[in-house]
Amino acid sequence: MDSRCPALGNLSITLRKNQILTWIIVHIEIKNDYNRFKFPYGVLFTQSEVQMPKRRCSWGNSHPLYVEYHDHEWGVPLHNDQRLFELLILEGAQAGLSWLTVLKKRENFRKAFDNFEAGKMASYREDKIRELLTDEGIIRNKLKIKSAVTNAKGFLTIQKEFGDFSSYIWNFVNGESIQNSWSGLDQIPSETGESKAMSRDLKKRGFNFVGPTICYAFMQAAGLVNDHLVSCFRHQELHTS
Repeated sequence: MDSRCPALGNLSITLRKNQILTWIIVHIEIKNDYNRFKFPYGVLFTQSEVQMPKRRCSWGNSHPLYVEYHDHEWGVPLHNDQRLFELLILEGAQAGLSWLTVLKKRENFRKAFDNFEAGKMASYREDKIRELLTDEGIIRNKLKIKSAVTNAKGFLTIQKEFGDFSSYIWNFVNGESIQNSWSGLDQIPSETGESKAMSRDLKKRGFNFVGPTICYAFMQAAGLVNDHLVSCFRHQELHTS
């Protein structure tokens, strides 16, 4: 029994008693030198042959950049110092804006800020800051740009004290990602005891734009906490990884 159109190829389905069948309407395209035609055609598939859409946290479906970021970056435990520093600076740059705005400008930020090499950023002078303020590819906020330079200096100090920034930052969660089990976005907090402690310590070290809410967003993004909803396919993947 094969109800597929020959245009899909000479494939056959071997039906077994317990196989679940799914009826799908596909569009067959036929074209010649002059015209192109599309028409619907019903095709019978077994459930195992149908790739069901992935269930994501609702925000992860709202834009193609969010889909990529949600599926491959957000919540993945991050231990690379340079990447952690980049993320901390970008979370601060986001303040008052949407994360989508930051994602759209992320590559421009990397070019403008020497790929977030803290050693180079810590040496930025007023002429470099003025140059950055004219760069339309980034978020041109003088306080945020100057704080990035200040935070670069603090970052280097922490590396000297702890050996690396990763060891310092992961100490706030005792070295292990916190696994939450939220069923709705309204359950996810904007700050926690851990993010407040991180914020306090970073501020003592001279960092700016590191309030508890920014720190918690940083923790979520860097995988210090798994805040994917339990209904999201990434929740279990990260929980078992």
